Amino acid sequence: MLTIDSVGKTYGTGDKALTDISLTIEKGQVVGLIGPSGAGKSTLIRCINRLVEPSTGHIYLNDLDLVALDQNRLRQQRRRIGMIFQEFALVERLTVMENVLSGRLGYLPFWRTYLRRFPASDIENAYRLLDRVGLLDQADKRADALSGGQRQRVGIARALAQHPDLLLVDEPTASLDPKTSRQIMRLIVEICSDYHLPAIINIHDVPLALQFMQRIIGLRQGRVVFDGAPSELTESVLTTIYGAEDWTNMQKQHEDDLDSEADATARLGALRS
Repeated sequence: MLTIDSVGKTYGTGDKALTDISLTIEKGQVVGLIGPSGAGKSTLIRCINRLVEPSTGHIYLNDLDLVALDQNRLRQQRRRIGMIFQEFALVERLTVMENVLSGRLGYLPFWRTYLRRFPASDIENAYRLLDRVGLLDQADKRADALSGGQRQRVGIARALAQHPDLLLVDEPTASLDPKTSRQIMRLIVEICSDYHLPAIINIHDVPLALQFMQRIIGLRQGRVVFDGAPSELTESVLTTIYGAEDWTNMQKQHEDDLDSEADATARLGALRS
């Protein structure tokens, strides 16, 4: 479980990025973080693993206050926080398997990682994870030979290799086409359910958030202005978060994409039969 208690962030310039953020996220719950650019979404995610230091408040992961940890204990706890990035953050020249195994670096002595001498149990687990994300047959391929969707799947497997207690996901679909975006979001949600992982997903695509998130938190100017179920995210609430927009047409475009995908799948099934 993740508990964020009165967290704020003020930069040296005096600019306030976050003000009095308080949230609790239970095991297995997938939370979408939405809001306009500059609302504080990425800052909040980075405060949780202290890539950005909070100015005020506390952040508890399974009752341990991450804000109070010294650097040595923080490094140990970061191993239990899986990160999935917008730009994948893979080592391009390494294989898919080597990238997944890099999720174990925080647990192993330097000589093992330098010589790439990973324990057999880590290798076996990496194969299981690649199978789970649908890339078992790509294990020996270099990362730079993969498509965007495949790279994101490697990133997911690498995060899971850490045996995390929490997933932080920063715009995982921003570089992907609509169909692949839905596949990746579906995979993340299923994995969180399978592993009982809480997750915070910074997501810019509102229709995608409405389709997949269990809970949505809306930020505006560093404050929480909405926290509720997708069904409660009305046009009026969206306007409060983002300002005026044609939300009806945006949702219609998303539904049209879903219909097109379903038609293509039906045609492929007919051809195969």
